[in-house]
Amino acid sequence: MLLDEERCYRAVAARDARFDGQFITAVRTTRIYCRPSCPAMTPKRANVEFLPTAGAAQQRGYRACRRCQPDAVPGSPDWNIRADLAARAMRLIADGVVEREGVVGLATRLGYSERHLNRVLTAELGAGPLALARAHRAHTARLLVETTPLAMADIAFAAGFASVRQFNDTVREVYGVPPTTLRTEAGRRRGAMPTAAGTLVLRLPYRPPFDGNGLLSFFSARALAGVESVVDGTYRRTLRLPHAAATVALDLRPTAPGNGSRRAAGAEHVVATVRLGDPRDLGPAVARLRRLLDLDADPLAVDALLGADPALAPSVATTPGIRLPGSVDSVETALRAVLGQQVSVAAARTAASRLAAALGERLPTQLIGAADDPSAGTADLLFPTAATIAERGAEVLTGPATRIATVLGLAEAMADGSLVLDAGRDPAEMRAALTALPGIGPWTAGYLAIRVLGDPDELLATDLAVRRGAGVLGLPSEAGPLVAHGENWKPWRSYAAMHLTRASALTP
Repeated sequence: MLLDEERCYRAVAARDARFDGQFITAVRTTRIYCRPSCPAMTPKRANVEFLPTAGAAQQRGYRACRRCQPDAVPGSPDWNIRADLAARAMRLIADGVVEREGVVGLATRLGYSERHLNRVLTAELGAGPLALARAHRAHTARLLVETTPLAMADIAFAAGFASVRQFNDTVREVYGVPPTTLRTEAGRRRGAMPTAAGTLVLRLPYRPPFDGNGLLSFFSARALAGVESVVDGTYRRTLRLPHAAATVALDLRPTAPGNGSRRAAGAEHVVATVRLGDPRDLGPAVARLRRLLDLDADPLAVDALLGADPALAPSVATTPGIRLPGSVDSVETALRAVLGQQVSVAAARTAASRLAAALGERLPTQLIGAADDPSAGTADLLFPTAATIAERGAEVLTGPATRIATVLGLAEAMADGSLVLDAGRDPAEMRAALTALPGIGPWTAGYLAIRVLGDPDELLATDLAVRRGAGVLGLPSEAGPLVAHGENWKPWRSYAAMHLTRASALTP
């Protein structure tokens, strides 16, 4: 990834939080790397180099700044804008694939050799897959050290390290202090962030503005009884993670911008209260929650382009920072999307709720927790797996025979591995694989590209709500002319579709 070094240095001199997560500032004299908005004195231009990732900085022998915590920032929006090998690999590394399957498994998922993958990632990101995964493990370890009472040995293996010694050495190299010091410092900072036994309270940063209310409305309209709920600005749901189940409560109410300090602009975050069945799932849980809420987006860039269209400008001004609702479970999202083909949102929710109630798995009480208010709609039911639906779905599903066959066919394809839906898929290849299945058309494939991959450039021009919203805003309401007009919205047509859907919903 080529960085414009003069532009980067201007961002550092201005302590511009908009660039946090988009590149790393490494200071040669102190051997420390920082986020661009670090409040420390701006280093001399000759003393800094700019790197695309924390993994690249760590591979060059730099350690993380303990003042600005450069790993506690939104991720790079490039991973969603781009669909190339490097971007797809970064999404899978964040999901913990290297820890679970090794570099061999990562390369296999991406369809390339290990050698080619290492060459591309080193050229693009300044570090190979092992170094990038090591940076991810270090970040996961810091979260566990600072937010849980787990013993250090348990944290070491939960974060994916092969030994306690490797864990201690890595934390010292990356953060400059032993793990026990990180825990002591976190205890002083925690203040109003209480933790209960078995509960992790995390802050998930984002770039403002952030339309949390839009996400709440989307999730509320589709919430499945027992699986998820939305009450008083909090979205609760169950999670099926690589090693065990979990629950999360996401407070999507806007946070105060801070106390006026230089770092205030980067203080916005979503508070996530997570209960994990297995601490090894922390990293994947954080990655999936960030994709669910589109927290790594660059809303200023999106709003600037879409707001330049006179027809969209009022909607952008009314709803700045609109986000794409993502997915924490691609299997669940895909099956629910097919259940929702050619029916209303309410009808799709009813069908999916019936399926979950009949075939889903109840969570143990220790994952639900007494902290969950029963009146808030406790989430205690896991959506059924693809294998379960393929085997028993015919007993539960109702409606047209063709739709039941489509659901069962999709479930069978995902259960036997002939169809893989994950964050590492190429959008075009995933669309082709989906539309090759009987009963799945371009709309469903495009919708899943947005939800599963975070594809920012899918207009969904055939969607009834999108076309209706276009008519409300004075845009062409037929798919062909709307697609032609939408050329002006590239590469943010998915966000334009969200604005059009919003306009449709707000109009009687």
